[in-house]
Amino acid sequence: MFVFTQHPSIANQFIAELRDVSVQQDRLRFRRNLERLGELMAYEISKTLPYHNVNVATPLGVAKTQLPRQQPVLATILRAGLPFHQGFTNFFDQAENAFAGAYRGYALGSNDEFEIAMDYISSPDLSGKTLILSDPMLATGRSLEKVYHALLRYGIPAQTHIAAVLASPEGIAYVQERLPQCHLWLGAIDDHLNDHFYIVPGLGDAGDLAFGQKV
Repeated sequence: MFVFTQHPSIANQFIAELRDVSVQQDRLRFRRNLERLGELMAYEISKTLPYHNVNVATPLGVAKTQLPRQQPVLATILRAGLPFHQGFTNFFDQAENAFAGAYRGYALGSNDEFEIAMDYISSPDLSGKTLILSDPMLATGRSLEKVYHALLRYGIPAQTHIAAVLASPEGIAYVQERLPQCHLWLGAIDDHLNDHFYIVPGLGDAGDLAFGQKV
């Protein structure tokens, strides 16, 4: 597990602005900060990928370098994940992409118990590839688990990375127990989940802050 706030960097500024109630009023900046964090995480994850030696012809000769052996598949959960996902696509610009629509489907008459509902999924073949599954908030971990298992119908990845900006201790424990094969990349670990399963201190609803409130 890699946690960015445990390694002082510019990522701390982006996370701080995401949390700041005054900066949050600027939706463009909110989305851009999610995107920049996606870029930083993409760079760090890229260090773990397999590479191979290639020769590149220049106007004056041949340069030897190392390039990724295979592009990863980038997956995210609609809609809050889109700006964060964009950061990954900025760096892995030749990658294939997968998308899932997942949300909290509250049981009738209850605000405390819910199940994850899914109404959309699209993915390329994942067999033997590196999967990077991103979602800004790792709260309970249930949506990430459900989307991951739904993606497996498209093939078994060689390795899977899960990236989130903020995570709760409860969500981390859940993912590590249910998805021990996945590598976690986190911006920061917060204190706890409240009674409505939101991360505290968190930043609020990432989807609403990025795109406006739902009705």
